[in-house]
Amino acid sequence: MSHIDSLKSLFSQINDVYSAASLLSWDQETYMPKGAGDSRSRTIGTLSRIAHEMSTSDEFARALEGAEQEVQHLDEESDEALMVWWARHDFEKAIKLPADFVHELSEVSSRSTQVWQVARKDDDFERFAPWLERMVALQQQAAEYLGYEAHPYDALLDQYEPEITHAEVKEIFDSLRRETVPMVHWIAEHSHVVTDEPLRRHFDEATQWRLAREVTAMIGYDYEHGRLDPTAHPFCSTINVGDVRITGRAEENFFNPLFFGSLHEAGHGIYEQGLPKSLSRTPIGSAASTAMHESQSRLWENTVGRSHSFWEFYYPKLQAAFPQTLDDVSLDDFYKAINKVTPTLIRVEADEVTYNLHVMLRFELESKLISGELAVADLPQRWNEKMEEYLEIVPQNNANGVLQDIHWSIGLFGYFPTYALGNVIASQLAAAALREHPTISDEIRHGDFSTLFNWMHRNVHQQGRRYHPELLIARATGEELSTSAYLGYLRNKFGDVYGLNGA
Repeated sequence: MSHIDSLKSLFSQINDVYSAASLLSWDQETYMPKGAGDSRSRTIGTLSRIAHEMSTSDEFARALEGAEQEVQHLDEESDEALMVWWARHDFEKAIKLPADFVHELSEVSSRSTQVWQVARKDDDFERFAPWLERMVALQQQAAEYLGYEAHPYDALLDQYEPEITHAEVKEIFDSLRRETVPMVHWIAEHSHVVTDEPLRRHFDEATQWRLAREVTAMIGYDYEHGRLDPTAHPFCSTINVGDVRITGRAEENFFNPLFFGSLHEAGHGIYEQGLPKSLSRTPIGSAASTAMHESQSRLWENTVGRSHSFWEFYYPKLQAAFPQTLDDVSLDDFYKAINKVTPTLIRVEADEVTYNLHVMLRFELESKLISGELAVADLPQRWNEKMEEYLEIVPQNNANGVLQDIHWSIGLFGYFPTYALGNVIASQLAAAALREHPTISDEIRHGDFSTLFNWMHRNVHQQGRRYHPELLIARATGEELSTSAYLGYLRNKFGDVYGLNGA
């Protein structure tokens, strides 16, 4: 057996261990009995330690060194050469983290998440604070293990968005903030133009779930290799190449959470289902980055799902499903309702204009937690101050404030910026697809999503992790990462919604 084959075999085994852990994590957030939390945490921690030990073992190192010799004569962009390059990249990172540390981090993450769920339900930040302090300390230690040049946050950010730094994210966010904040203010002056009252009527939950499954299948999510289940905090979980699961949350008196949340998670699922199967269980058979992943979810949720073209096609179906609820609501009024801009406490319910401000707030706070400039005990107050500064609203409790997101309990420090970066990338990719296929909007108007789906499949999904995100964007769009397409999208769309274009 060649060293390359040995390396592939080891990757397959490691992948299988992670698949088992993913399935247990999915179950933990969906159907696991409440009393199983402690034992589940230990099991997931053990699996994480085993996978880490396998990926940093002497056997793995020998196979990698041999494979590097074997690919020297290959084209550097061949699948095998790229696989070995990324294997080395990941190995060098992995060996910096001691196995005991990885085990502890996984176990604390699982237990912390369970405490967070109770703390959020009971609006009890003090209950969660000790676990968050422990998680912050672990993340600070991870940054030291991984190493960084300018800011400890760089080491954590690199785990989700390779080759980008705290300083670069700040520059992008400053660009977005300069235009977004004034936009929020001038929309606020015309807030009477749009009402979202039609979305807050009664919507039967069983019908919502049926429509969520219907529309996610329409855009390309494959239910032969996936499923949609209820959870408190929606997510997408990849168990393996043939098993990609999404979750959602329904409210009987608010239409948005399940419908648009399902489109969002289906975007993630479509990406995972579209990754090159020939490269599965290898380092290049995964997504390019977290922001690239988010670009796909935001594309289907917002660029498509909140477009006028989409609702010209789907609104008659929605009215037929909820005749007594929506029979007095016109298409244009419904379209404006789903695109209403108003500052809100909850990130996952935020509109497209204010959403990035929620992300910026979290980016600023968590980077200060990691650098030691902010103490966990002071987090609720600083959160509220930032909410007032950015959105001019203040949470009345921590459940709708600092406790609303699951990410810090899991240990996803460095993850939040990828949400806003995903918005930027989604607009840039959509603009490129439209340049190549100007009929996409007309096709969507008739319920045909295939051209857009196939463009994304070819230019994003099937590329896997062959290229760094910046290079993948350049190859797909012919441009470097830029905020211009996204800001132009916001100006045009919401200028129309609020009747302000040309005013």
